[in-house]
Amino acid sequence: MTHTHDRLLIIDFGSQVTQLIARRLRELNVFCEIHPFNTVDDAFLKDFDPKAVILSGGPSSVFAEGAPMPPQSVFTLGVPILGICYGMQLACDVLGGRVESAPAREYGRAHCHVTRPEELFAGWPADAEVWMSHGDVVETPPKGFEVLAMSESDHPAVLKSDHIWCYQFHPEVTHTE
Repeated sequence: MTHTHDRLLIIDFGSQVTQLIARRLRELNVFCEIHPFNTVDDAFLKDFDPKAVILSGGPSSVFAEGAPMPPQSVFTLGVPILGICYGMQLACDVLGGRVESAPAREYGRAHCHVTRPEELFAGWPADAEVWMSHGDVVETPPKGFEVLAMSESDHPAVLKSDHIWCYQFHPEVTHTE
């Protein structure tokens, strides 16, 4: 199939706000498509030829039997990847980090403290209000990832590698500054 424009792929893991991710991107004039995780395989990725991938949030735990997963090849496409909430936990787990059950579920407004300012946070307060909704947390990021911000519970809230960014919170909702 020949594409006439660049496309961003959103892999949906069941988040209630996946449509908001797409809406925010479309407001920025970025063409994107949402596809359920169980329809994305290596052949789909080759045909779709995404210029970037977003791994959505979702209600699952990476520890659950049959937890939703993308094909491993997502991480070797060489395109920018953004993991949001479950997408962050999933990326960290698959890439060799350590994910654990949170001592208490984080849900609702929380503060994200920027520990390593960079262009990504231009205009952000040092202690931004964000929206959290998760039961697992990243204890140890995978090798090659830098921690850019921490949550109130003292867990990584923003991680970055050479082409992968991960947010523990939901940047797509209006509750996040």
